[in-house]
Amino acid sequence: MAYSLGMTLTEERAIIGALSPSRAGDFMTCPLLYRFRVIDQLPEKPSPAAVRGTLVHAVLERLYDLPAAGRTVAAAGELLEPQWRRLLSEEPEYGGLFADDEARDLWLGQAREMLGRYFTLEDPRRLEPAEREMYVEAVLDSGLMLRGYIDRLDVAPTGEVRVVDYKTGSAPGPDFEAKALFQMKFYALVLWRQQGSVPRMLQLMYLGNGEVLRYLPDEADLLATERKVQALWEAIDRSARTREWRARRSRLCDWCDHQAICPEFGGTPPPVPDREHRPSRRLAKRAATDEL
Repeated sequence: MAYSLGMTLTEERAIIGALSPSRAGDFMTCPLLYRFRVIDQLPEKPSPAAVRGTLVHAVLERLYDLPAAGRTVAAAGELLEPQWRRLLSEEPEYGGLFADDEARDLWLGQAREMLGRYFTLEDPRRLEPAEREMYVEAVLDSGLMLRGYIDRLDVAPTGEVRVVDYKTGSAPGPDFEAKALFQMKFYALVLWRQQGSVPRMLQLMYLGNGEVLRYLPDEADLLATERKVQALWEAIDRSARTREWRARRSRLCDWCDHQAICPEFGGTPPPVPDREHRPSRRLAKRAATDEL
């Protein structure tokens, strides 16, 4: 069953917590990072790569507002500057990402290259997505709410569903495919619990190097994903109750904004705030760094 803003107070109280693929990924990467983002809600500086991903996603979403015949490389390029101006109006701090106009133009050129690469992977003139930037949520039997945003949902005339996600990085090697697919299986699990049928295909489109990763899930896959998500939440809940959030060093530490207060780098985290570990009643808004 899916829940939204219309849930009753009794239904809301029955929810034990909420989890998105990005926050689940944070905890798996580093429990302390999860704490800094979810419990402490510490600010983070936007990165050029993450904002570029937001921009490319926005252009691809609006590309499908055009008539099918008009969905061309040139049309996507024409959407780039207006979408950048819109993002700047919503998040003025993005303007401080670049030292000068030359750096900004180089960054926009990289976004333009990614959009061009998208057209080598599929022809948008032959597609009519059922949904774009689709918010989904479902509550498991345990009371855990799963939620997130799906970039695109395609439905074939025969009813088969394809979940599509755009990535502005490069495709991972074979050793890291399972981690990449976790997000997609998470979405498939939500759709299965929400609608009662397993999506036919999960498709990751890597615009950094022009590769596509496809996966055909089944019920056994999604049951295993459900068990993993539930175990993750139990570990998160345990950390919240004990106030122990372990730091885990990895290569991703090089991009972390919180090294100064991380014990792995000689820092001391602030006291854990007294904030109830429950979902907000408002619908979650997608952060710029989420699932890009």
